[in-house]
Amino acid sequence: MVSSQTDRRSDDGKMAAPESTTGRYPDTPRPAVGAVVFKDRAVLLVKRGKAPAQGMWAIPGGSIRLGETLQAAVEREILEETGIVVRAREPVFVFDVIEPDEDGRVKYHYVIVDLVAEYVAGELHHGDDAADARWVREAELASLHVNPATRHLLAEQFDFGCR
Repeated sequence: MVSSQTDRRSDDGKMAAPESTTGRYPDTPRPAVGAVVFKDRAVLLVKRGKAPAQGMWAIPGGSIRLGETLQAAVEREILEETGIVVRAREPVFVFDVIEPDEDGRVKYHYVIVDLVAEYVAGELHHGDDAADARWVREAELASLHVNPATRHLLAEQFDFGCR
């Protein structure tokens, strides 16, 4: 009998990466971070290139590595995902992303801590985890397919996008 570890397939039928590297079907929730970065009255958003929430605009961020502080994780992830150098500040929002599969098993479970971060330097481009990245003005927010948690965070904590 073939073990499930050696016979995991991605959604397109190809052999999948080990679950520990994809975030799929975790044994415990996975900690992650995001950064709320403003520059010239626009917020930094990425269009997610991978599940969960693929195709939605959201605060950029990603997984925390073992031994990494929240601030260090934010600064690394934002640089990797957008090319922007930031200085991470304090947490402003904490939420869960729990996505079951069609059988009711937990396919993804992240606990995400969003921090305020200050723009330091860099030219914006999207990394391999993002389909796009851009500075979004408040007037544009309504026309984009924005993640509900991102929309809530921006409206409640920053009075941004609620006009």
